[in-house]
Amino acid sequence: MVERPGVTNGAIGSVPYMRDLILAEYPRAKFNEDIRHRMNAAEVIDFLRDCDGAIMGGDVVNEEVLAALPNIRRIGIFGVGLNTVDLAACRRHGVRLGFTPGVNRLAVAELALCFMIAGLRWVAPLSLAMRNGERPRTRVGRSLTGRTIGLHGCGHIGKEVVRLLQPFGCTILAHDIRDYPDFYRSHGITPVSFDDLLTRSEVLSLHIPRSRATEGLYDAATLARLRPDCVLVNTCRGGIVDEDALLARLESGALVAACLDVFAQEPPDNDRLLRHPNLLSTPHAGASTREARIAMVQAALDGLRHGTLVDPAAFTDYL
Repeated sequence: MVERPGVTNGAIGSVPYMRDLILAEYPRAKFNEDIRHRMNAAEVIDFLRDCDGAIMGGDVVNEEVLAALPNIRRIGIFGVGLNTVDLAACRRHGVRLGFTPGVNRLAVAELALCFMIAGLRWVAPLSLAMRNGERPRTRVGRSLTGRTIGLHGCGHIGKEVVRLLQPFGCTILAHDIRDYPDFYRSHGITPVSFDDLLTRSEVLSLHIPRSRATEGLYDAATLARLRPDCVLVNTCRGGIVDEDALLARLESGALVAACLDVFAQEPPDNDRLLRHPNLLSTPHAGASTREARIAMVQAALDGLRHGTLVDPAAFTDYL
């Protein structure tokens, strides 16, 4: 039983309503309140030395950390990413892990839908021109209704995007390493090859984990296969899209627009990309709704209570 969990993620510790949810169950909980700094391994070790459990999200959990913290036997994951967690090390050290995939799916799907409309309607360049006092004339965009939407990944968030798109009468294409025939059939989705996804999508929305298989997948060669009028939306993970190659496509006019919530480095430092008028960007805000944050804290608490010794093979899509 956990009595004093350490909460390493400053995005939790700095927000009173999330702290209160944890304190109601664990009055002795310890919080990191620095939202601007992500702890490295040494800092995580130092912070958790006097704790017997942890709530972590995006923090490094590896052999070094676990070997130095023998009292940590349960970890509840805040969020849906496991790319910083060494699952094999957790199992070796007998650490029980609580992880709830898709807990923030509605919030992320809503931002993806927002991006789709904004990209099709030139919201980013028009807003920038208005802000700069240029008094732009009306610029003709395209409706989301009736468009061909491609989803790379149709898991928890992809399925939520499909549901949100139902009133728009879109043609929806999906490419996934898994097959969802019942869901595809009931929602009129056409499963396609990766090549068809790239060449047919008017809007392409990414909903895949960052893994060895997907890192850098959208490089210059892949981006060159997109329709020039495609709007590329990425609300999943940074590092999947080659940002230099994306900038080159935007600058050449070979890609009409991109909307990014995630970057290879966060906060991002590629100002040329961030300032491009046809890029609409947000600072990894997909799950940043009050409702999603509460659900993520509750999932992390449930992970502390009911975490299990995970089999790394069960999470190969995330590695």
